[in-house]
Amino acid sequence: QVQLVESGGGLVQAGGSLRLSCAVSVRTFSRYAMGWFRQAPEKERELVAAISRNGLTTYYTDSVKGRFAISRDNAKNTVYLQMNSLNAEDSAVFYCAADYATGDYYYTPRSESEYDYWGQGTQVTVSS
Repeated sequence: QVQLVESGGGLVQAGGSLRLSCAVSVRTFSRYAMGWFRQAPEKERELVAAISRNGLTTYYTDSVKGRFAISRDNAKNTVYLQMNSLNAEDSAVFYCAADYATGDYYYTPRSESEYDYWGQGTQVTVSS
């Protein structure tokens, strides 16, 4: 049973920063590509950032490029999302997701259907 537990969400003022963490309970964390999604009220869930199994390839949606940074620590079975220069449009529930990957170490999955496991989500609210 693979479990993902997010933490680090909360209320922050516009322009501020938050760091989300996702702890993954699995024996072979390095076999999973990881992603952070978000879903705002009345909007579809969208991929914010993804990182490959080896941590050497990352992907960001355009709206967060230059502000967010995804990283992973395979020794701690944890993926992070550092969020800077937050604005009200970033307010959403953020979800961590894991894609069990047996192939390309550099691949970053982009679609929801590629991810096999999901966390419960953590709320991020940015006040303007």
